[in-house]
Amino acid sequence: MKNTVPNILIVDDEPDIIELLELTLARMGMDVSSAKCVNDAKRLLQQGRYQLCLTDMRLPDGEGLDLVRYIAQQSADLPVAVITAHGTAENAVAALKAGAFDYLPKPVSLKQLRELVKSALSLPPMQTEVAVQTQSNRRTLLGESAPMRQLRATIEKLSRSQASVYIGGESGSGKELAARMIHERSARHAQPFVAVNCGAIPENLMESEFFGYKKGAFTGADKEYDGFFLAANGGTLFLDEVADLPLAMQVKLLRVIQEKKVRRIGETQESNIDVRIISATHKNLVQCVENNQFRQDLYYRLNVIELNMPALREMREDIPLIAEAVTVKLCREAARPVCRFKKDALEVLMNYDFPGNVRELENILERTLALCPDIEIGREELQLLAKVKEMAQSMPTVKTARPTQLVDTALPVVDGQNMPLQDFLDKLERDSIVKALMENKYNRTQAAKMLGITVRSLRYRMERLGLSG
Repeated sequence: MKNTVPNILIVDDEPDIIELLELTLARMGMDVSSAKCVNDAKRLLQQGRYQLCLTDMRLPDGEGLDLVRYIAQQSADLPVAVITAHGTAENAVAALKAGAFDYLPKPVSLKQLRELVKSALSLPPMQTEVAVQTQSNRRTLLGESAPMRQLRATIEKLSRSQASVYIGGESGSGKELAARMIHERSARHAQPFVAVNCGAIPENLMESEFFGYKKGAFTGADKEYDGFFLAANGGTLFLDEVADLPLAMQVKLLRVIQEKKVRRIGETQESNIDVRIISATHKNLVQCVENNQFRQDLYYRLNVIELNMPALREMREDIPLIAEAVTVKLCREAARPVCRFKKDALEVLMNYDFPGNVRELENILERTLALCPDIEIGREELQLLAKVKEMAQSMPTVKTARPTQLVDTALPVVDGQNMPLQDFLDKLERDSIVKALMENKYNRTQAAKMLGITVRSLRYRMERLGLSG
C-alpha cells in the first residue's frame, strides 16, 4: 500500500550526493523527495509528511543546524540526521545537542546509511504527557510538578537521538530509571539494556567484565564470555557511577567508544559494536576532571547531552503521589491490603528533606509497612521525627551579625520538645534559610545553591514562612 511506504526528505546542494542517496533509498523501498536549500526543505515539510530527513550541514541559504532546530520545534516526531564533512566532529555534536537523531560522516558509507535509516524508522511514536501517565505497564517517573514534567519531556526528546547521555543527580534520585526510559522509548527499545555499576567491579576484573574473554584465555576462563559491550550490542549500555572507573580503565573505555570495536581477552580480531552509552554518577564529574580523577577526553565523549535529575525536596508536591504508588507496589508484593496515608503522615513526608531521595522514601515506607499492622499510616508509624531531630542537632546555633528585616534575635535550633511537629519543622526550615542567606550576604541565588534548592523554591518557602527581605 502506498501509504505504508516511508517517505524520506533529502536536503543537499550537491547533485552527486542527492543521486547516491536517492538510488540507495529507492532500492530499500523508500519514496524520496529532495531539496537544495533550507527554504525549499521547509516548504516541503509544510506540504507533506516524512518519516526521516537527511540534511547536509552546509547549505546555500543557511546551516543544516537551522533545519534541525526548525524540525525540533515544528515536527518533533520527525527524526533528522545530518551529513557532516570529515573531521568536523564539533558540528556533529552541535547537531545532536540541537535535537538530531544521528549523523553521517562524509564520504557517506552506504552500510551506515542503511543502518541509520532502519534505526530511525524503528523509532516508536512520541508519547504525549497523557499517554505516558496512562500507560501503567511502562516505566515512568511519577509526578506533576514543573521539574518532573520538564524532565519527562527532555527524556522523550533524548530517546529520539543516538547521542551519548550523561545523567547527573544525587544518589537515589532515579538515574537508572531515567536511563531505562530513554532506552525503552528509543529506536533500540527491542535490543538489550545492560546496566553496570562501575563502582562494584574489582579493578583486576574490569577488563574481562567489560570486554569479555575467550575460553582458555587465562586460568579460570573455562567458557566463552562476551562482556558488557558485546552483551549490549545493538542496544544501550548504562554505566552507573562512572566516576569510580580507574584511570587505566578509562583509557581502554575511551578507545572502544571512539573505534566502536572491542577485542575479547585471548582473541586477536576485534568485533564491531553498535552501542549507545548512557552514563551517570552522583559525583560532580566536572570536579573530577579538574582534580585529574577523570579523563577530560572521555568526559566529552560521554557528556554529549546532559540530563540532570531533580532532588525529591525540589518536588515536594509530588511526594504524596510517589509515596502512594510505592505503597501500592509494596502492599501488592506482600499480598496485603493496600494501606493509605493519614493527613498528618503526608504532612510529615512533605516536610522531610529526603537526603537519599526516592530510594530513601522507598526504604522508609518498606520499614513502615513491615511494622504497621493497620491499613492506615499515621505520622507515628513513619518514625521520621527522630530523623528530623538528628538533622536539627547537626545544625549549629544561628546568630544574626546585624539587624535585618528577616530576624532580629538569636535563633537557637530548637530540640522539638513540647512543640507540635509542624511548628518544629517550620522552625527548622526557617533557621536553615536564614543561616544560608546570612552566610551568602543575602544573595538568594547563592543561598539556594547552598541549600540544594532552586531560587523559585527558596522564594516560595520564604513566603510560606513569613520571611521578607
